Amino acid sequence: MVTGASTAELAVILIDARRGVLTQTRRHSYLVSLLGIRQVVVAVNKLDLVGYSQDVFEAIEAEYRTFAAQIGFDDVVCIPMSALRGDNIVEPSPQTAWYHGPMFLGFLETVHVGRSSQEGPFRMPVQWVNRPHQNFRGFSGLVVGGRVRVGDRVRVVPSGQISTVARIATMDGDLEEAVAEQSVTILLSDEIDVSRGDVLCAAESPAGSADQFEAHVVWMAEHEMLPGRPYLLKLGTSTVPASLSRPKYRIDVNSLEHVAATTLALNEIGVCNLNLDRPVAFDPYVESRDMGGFVLVDRLTNATVGAGMLHFALRRAQNVHWQALEIDKDAHAALNGHRPCVVWFTGLSGAGKSSIANLLEKRLHALGVHTTLLDGDNVRHGLNKDLGFTEADRVENIRRVAEVARLMVQAGLVVLVSFISPFRAERRMAREMVEPGEFWEVFVDTPLAVAEQRDVKGLYGKARRGELTNFTGIDSPYEAPEHPEIRIDTTATTPEEAVEEIARRLRGEDVLR
Repeated sequence: MVTGASTAELAVILIDARRGVLTQTRRHSYLVSLLGIRQVVVAVNKLDLVGYSQDVFEAIEAEYRTFAAQIGFDDVVCIPMSALRGDNIVEPSPQTAWYHGPMFLGFLETVHVGRSSQEGPFRMPVQWVNRPHQNFRGFSGLVVGGRVRVGDRVRVVPSGQISTVARIATMDGDLEEAVAEQSVTILLSDEIDVSRGDVLCAAESPAGSADQFEAHVVWMAEHEMLPGRPYLLKLGTSTVPASLSRPKYRIDVNSLEHVAATTLALNEIGVCNLNLDRPVAFDPYVESRDMGGFVLVDRLTNATVGAGMLHFALRRAQNVHWQALEIDKDAHAALNGHRPCVVWFTGLSGAGKSSIANLLEKRLHALGVHTTLLDGDNVRHGLNKDLGFTEADRVENIRRVAEVARLMVQAGLVVLVSFISPFRAERRMAREMVEPGEFWEVFVDTPLAVAEQRDVKGLYGKARRGELTNFTGIDSPYEAPEHPEIRIDTTATTPEEAVEEIARRLRGEDVLR
């Protein structure tokens, strides 16, 4: 529904006369309203199965119009019909002599639809930097709003650079003017930096630029949305890493009430804050579908998991800036006498992560290496004491720890992190927070049966008895690393031997000197 309605101006809502207005009817109608469609045709079908009852039709029409008024539909047309028998599809049906409205196909053929995207300010997301030869450098894309002429001043968003349109090129020759829905290549009079994902805008009325937004989100995946998990956001021609906050609320499509929620499940709709890794050009969705509509993609499977509509940029996106520090990571590293890095231990509970991490820290300390150790249990006594063990809480647990590890690396430390960290997506997020070569994933590979046999803390026993839920390896999944820097087989390697192997590898990569 979201995909089909994203470029539509009119929606047909199909209602089975035997069942009336269902939750699915309300959900689809609410989605249609979110996507900016204001004209709706309600096709009350299978009227032959209710004896062409006028009372049934009018009851459905009254109920739907009440709901439609709540979600802001400007124009609703209800048509009683039987697609099987052709009643009121093309010609009036003698079975519904009480109906005097339009026929279904006749209405669709004559209704006026269309909103002019040429009236607003000029917008063209850059799809391709076109350089067929040395003397030609153009920026190709689809004009999604307004119009542009040779000689117009344009601004590049998000960089803010300004230039003048020198040429508008097409396969059929140059144009003096390009308008919305035309695909063109624009050449500028100045040599400025423009990349795919940037947006050429009217200089006097450019698009906004931000990295934090409030948005409606429609969740489209069977696996629930996990706040803090990194996804990819596609907006126009931009693709950027993004994460969602805990929903501000979920919309009950039956009552339109705002309901408290910690996540969004399949087909649920809510309002969340979005956090992007870098600023993107945008317009609110109510002003531009092309500049305000986005999709969310799972970074591991590349599956589309959600779609949404941007409301506005958060004020803190403009008011919170990164503070440049004069004593940087290189200065700390020079003082410490070694390179900083993250050594991230992952594995099942009872695998031996903490034991190996403790021994490794003792070894590094003896060598004069400046270290810190972040242990899962210890962190949950303070920084993460508010988190449980649901998937959403586990994601947030690792996000916070990864942020702390990144700050410690900036301080020039070797950071040892000992967490189950069961999901590949969050371990990948932690890796991407530091520079290449600064993240060492150590997979403490212990079979479940061995870890359960050890059961030092008695946790597996509680999980098997049902006293402990969401326990990794029992009723919560563990996604083993596919390509760790170091794999420790604890069935064949002692903790002391593991420490020697890790220290040897760190020295070989010049982390230890």
